Amino acid sequence: MKRTLFLLIALLSMQMATAQLSEYSAHEYIVAQDTLPYRLLAPIKANPDAKYPLVVFLHGSGERGNDNEKQLTWGGQMFLNPTIRDKYRSYVVFPQCPESQFWGYESSPSKITPDSIPVLEEPVTCTRMLRALVKDLTARYNIDPKRIYFVGLSMGAMGVYDYACRYPSGVAAAVAICGAVNPSRLKEAKGVKWSIYHGDADPVVPVEASRAAYKALKVCYADVQYHEFIGCGHNAWNPAFNSKDFFKWMFDQSISTR
Repeated sequence: MKRTLFLLIALLSMQMATAQLSEYSAHEYIVAQDTLPYRLLAPIKANPDAKYPLVVFLHGSGERGNDNEKQLTWGGQMFLNPTIRDKYRSYVVFPQCPESQFWGYESSPSKITPDSIPVLEEPVTCTRMLRALVKDLTARYNIDPKRIYFVGLSMGAMGVYDYACRYPSGVAAAVAICGAVNPSRLKEAKGVKWSIYHGDADPVVPVEASRAAYKALKVCYADVQYHEFIGCGHNAWNPAFNSKDFFKWMFDQSISTR
């Protein structure tokens, strides 16, 4: 009896979560032979005469594909929180990286240590598609181009680093959670405001990657804050999302405040 009740409650919870996530409208951005699926959440009680921030959320490697659903696994529910959604009204986009690609790179780096991560001269396909998507959304919706924020976890954080280094003038703030980048690139993104999170017991992406990124940004006199969670593994996004100032810090940033 208890097991049956537990299963019913679990099933009901899953159905409720699915119904809530359906508030993200499903779309595809297509250029020639390339397709980038994405989910878009619009601000509630939007004023047609107002401009709203855009949050671009880049998922990890486990959520790649073309089902246009898995990318909402981490973070999707967070932006539906009634308090968050009312206080920080914004557009939120969750693009989905194709299974055969990797945010910012041709494939997963063979070694995830700061100096071993490649420095590519040209952006890869998914980065070019992402750039085009952001431009398209900004043109079609009442989005404030001075308040575009990038959030990424794991592979997505690597994509955030790559994007901000290539297009710093289009990023007001960047949040990198358990990610990595070759520190030599970060001088290109010194004008972006950064918030970096990592668990010191991460077995997937060594914490040294975020420590090195933080040090490189500080050398450039960038506006950067660093948060390290003691005893936390690769899922540093859980304590990051629950950090007191996670949303406030991000939504306070604007390119005009640089």
